[in-house]
Amino acid sequence: MHTKLQNVIVDIQQNLDFSGTILVENQEKAALVNQSFGYANRSEQIENNTKTRFGIASGCKLFTAIAICQLIEKGKLSLDSKLSDCLNHHFKHLDEQITIEHLLTHTSGIADYFDEEEMENFEELWVENPMYQLRTLRDFLPLFQDRPMKYRVGERFHYNNAGYILLGLVVEHISGMNFSDYIQKNVFDPANMKESGYFSLDSLPSNTAIGYIDNPDGTWKTNIYSLPVKGGSDGGAFVTAKDMSRLWHALMNFDLLSEAVTTQLLTPHVEMNESDSYGYGVWIKKNSDQSILKYHVMGYDPGVCFHSAYYPDCSTKVVVCSNKSSGAMNIMKGIEAALLSAQTL
Repeated sequence: MHTKLQNVIVDIQQNLDFSGTILVENQEKAALVNQSFGYANRSEQIENNTKTRFGIASGCKLFTAIAICQLIEKGKLSLDSKLSDCLNHHFKHLDEQITIEHLLTHTSGIADYFDEEEMENFEELWVENPMYQLRTLRDFLPLFQDRPMKYRVGERFHYNNAGYILLGLVVEHISGMNFSDYIQKNVFDPANMKESGYFSLDSLPSNTAIGYIDNPDGTWKTNIYSLPVKGGSDGGAFVTAKDMSRLWHALMNFDLLSEAVTTQLLTPHVEMNESDSYGYGVWIKKNSDQSILKYHVMGYDPGVCFHSAYYPDCSTKVVVCSNKSSGAMNIMKGIEAALLSAQTL
């Protein structure tokens, strides 16, 4: 299996010029693949390695969902809690019926600050809203807090970053802690994610990959002017591939939440089609017999792409981190096809 995966990855990497780190671990935490390609710093020709930290964009909505579920488990919040009862901020148009569960499942109907149905380029946001001013969750509020509702509450799934900013503010309000500090203490530390964190782009720690945006003519630029300075509850954490594997292990072994609450987080709450659904902060893909193929998260930003999955049938964890805008999906698909073909032999 190790050789087959290696061959699949090398073939895809050569076609894509993939830059990043790939980790595939089995149930025994043995690495079937742990390999890096490309440069963490192109200017200095510093290569990515297995301990390089990568931005994961929306891949960390799962961390926010875990934080909310921890507060629910402690009795400080409920899925039915109204957003209006959980925050002190004023929202001119938000429906009073929006609950925590609506926000977790992207069914609140609120307008997003970056609406993927309306905008193609994330960088368009920073023309009128300088990215260097976005360092706290509250800094995001002017981008959406006075916008009218886009849909009725519960009407449909509409992937929504603003909703997860609100969830992060709820975490701050109830816990009395800065959001990133809460995640460090209650998610990263218990999961033994020693290298991960919410780092500012203008003060990155050592061994952190710089994100690169490639132009069609072969030129490139870094993503420092393309993203908020510091990520938050909707995206922007940095992890190593190994740390992300540790997150899956901690979640599936009930180190972060009780078994009952973990099951609730991993239950399909919104169905997209026969095979794809969404839990709390996590995507869920089913087999044709409706059994679970995988739980997975993904994230895309300029200069960032990320995919990671847990396959319950074989307890295998796959992490693909990249410091380019594309490539992770292709690698993920190749690995998944190889894993599934091995299972059916």
